[in-house]
Amino acid sequence: MQFKLGFVGAGNMAEAIARAAIEKNILLPEAIIAADPMEERRRLFSDIGGVVTRDNAEVVAKSQQILLAIKPQALPTIADALAGIDPQSQVVLSIMAGQSTKRIEAMIGKPARVVRVMPNTPLMVGRGMAGVALGQHAHDGDESLVMKLLGAAGKVVLLRESELDAITAVSGSGPAYVFYLAEAMTKAAEQLGLAEHASMLVGQTILGAAELLCQSDEPAGQLRRNVTSPGGTTEAAVRHLDGNKTTEVIVNAIASAHQRSQELGA
Repeated sequence: MQFKLGFVGAGNMAEAIARAAIEKNILLPEAIIAADPMEERRRLFSDIGGVVTRDNAEVVAKSQQILLAIKPQALPTIADALAGIDPQSQVVLSIMAGQSTKRIEAMIGKPARVVRVMPNTPLMVGRGMAGVALGQHAHDGDESLVMKLLGAAGKVVLLRESELDAITAVSGSGPAYVFYLAEAMTKAAEQLGLAEHASMLVGQTILGAAELLCQSDEPAGQLRRNVTSPGGTTEAAVRHLDGNKTTEVIVNAIASAHQRSQELGA
């Protein structure tokens, strides 16, 4: 095979993975090929040193590992290209949400070595969180390259495919929950007369809290209690949140995301 890694789809997530691989010396630029119908996306991959093409079949024919970075609904449109996969020498990686390894194998038309990945968008700034699972025909070690790639752009865990729906609900969709909170905090800051500085205040507060959570040995609940002085301002806010069953609302929201991920997979 001419290329170590081939991308079918060269969108933002694919670009983030490729850039991390090159910057962390996991792959040389010339070991990467990417196919995309959009000239702009091909040009971006070309600018980082990768080989580009419009032809998905070319990526399949020339790559040791093929990463499917397309919208889930586009999977049937690449079936002809996927039919050329050789399970003996090639591994298929997928970052498509809600598409099981069995579905991908069915689209390929043979028992292929498929590794399914659930990343999230902070991957694009080197702070991603991803789950990786082997399909039933994948070999031990088939996950090695993608674990290195995702580890270069954040953190990654290896688990069972049955757990990926939960990963999707918690960390895959998770950035949206944080952005939802940020929207509300920004609105509050604006209403309190801080419109000029609202975005910076909210962004830096969330960034700092996240870094503290990641670096501390204490769980989130204890960190919250550390900030919540009896009779103070934070306690007033937390009491209001608890009174409106905010924890229950968030838990149920994530459960809804989990259920929807299962429905999409079915």
